[in-house]
Amino acid sequence: MDRGRLVAGNWKMHGNRTGNRALLDGVLSGIKGLQGVECAVCVPFPYLGEVGERLKGTALALGAQNASEHALGAYTGEVAAAMLKEIGCRYVIVGHSERRQMYGESDAVVAAKFAAVRGQGMTPILCVGETLEEREGGRTEKVVDRQLRAVLDLNKNLEKAVVAYEPVWAIGTGRTATPEQAQAVHAFLRPKVPAGTRILYGGSVKKDNAAALFALPDVDGGLIGGASLVAADFVAIAQAAQKRN
Repeated sequence: MDRGRLVAGNWKMHGNRTGNRALLDGVLSGIKGLQGVECAVCVPFPYLGEVGERLKGTALALGAQNASEHALGAYTGEVAAAMLKEIGCRYVIVGHSERRQMYGESDAVVAAKFAAVRGQGMTPILCVGETLEEREGGRTEKVVDRQLRAVLDLNKNLEKAVVAYEPVWAIGTGRTATPEQAQAVHAFLRPKVPAGTRILYGGSVKKDNAAALFALPDVDGGLIGGASLVAADFVAIAQAAQKRN
């Protein structure tokens, strides 16, 4: 089944207004004419409105990096899914390992955020992945299954969602899972999600390794970190996804 490809950039806590404009100009110019690949950028909260205006009518979708599990209320510093929807977001990352590790987000909280995002008609990008200790302990499948099961227990299904496998030990470290390691986890996840669900790889994808990763049968694109901050690199990765067609 051709699930289509998705290449989504996660800018994390990077950017400024001048640099954002230059980056978007470069990406938009570079992805013109791409076939069979959807591209998105998940930008910091302060820039969502401005970036959203720039992306209207273009082939680049707007995404956010997080959302509150609460609909509204006295939650200082939080951002509701409805707010993200109103400003034009199509995608929202939930359960990124940095949120889980640095800010203590539990599987239950991630599941609630998934529900909040999907309840507003946006597409959650659900991140799952193991630490180096868990991989070396042979617990990779157990960990990603637990993370996925928590979402399924609350949400019943994963329709209209994207799953991103992000080995924690390969995020921001320069290390990347081998194609065999990535494919093994993606193949494990595949029967647990609906047939049309895209499963992205998200551990230090770069222009030099993207083609090999995207050639794998169960890898449907990438969630891109550092390389999404360089227009030429992000475009090259998107082009690598296209070449798989």
